Amino acid sequence: MDAKNAFDTPVTYRLIRVEYAVGLAVAVGFFFAHITEVRWLPAVALFLYIDLIGYIPGAIAYHREDKAISKVYYVLYNTMHSLATQTIVALAWIWLAGPEWALLVLPIHLFGDRALFGNFLKPFGLDFEPVADPAFQRFRSEFAASAADGTRLIEQLDARPTP
Repeated sequence: MDAKNAFDTPVTYRLIRVEYAVGLAVAVGFFFAHITEVRWLPAVALFLYIDLIGYIPGAIAYHREDKAISKVYYVLYNTMHSLATQTIVALAWIWLAGPEWALLVLPIHLFGDRALFGNFLKPFGLDFEPVADPAFQRFRSEFAASAADGTRLIEQLDARPTP
């Protein structure tokens, strides 16, 4: 992906997930290193509230309303699953209640969603739940074919004898 081509190839998608897995491992490592200092009620509440507000209402509507749901559910999901939003939540928590290890569940939740499940922010044009979009599938096929043709052309040029 770049500024002019807002899509990932299967390899770049996996690499992005690996980067989030590294963040997840670091957050989980710190969490377990300080497990005796974690306040469990805030940890559980902070972990769950993201999906209670950002995912579950949209999932219920999606399965109940034949898949055509309001954009509000996408906005709720994207807002609650945003690193920016959860950074503001963590900073507000620190300002009001002080720093604590339970706050690590915020990046654990978000990094886990991205690394383990491949869930990123939801674009309006796609189903709320992951479903292969036919137009994207066609694009991927065409892109893969053109990349294969380009690779063959480069291989042919590389195989020419140099004068």
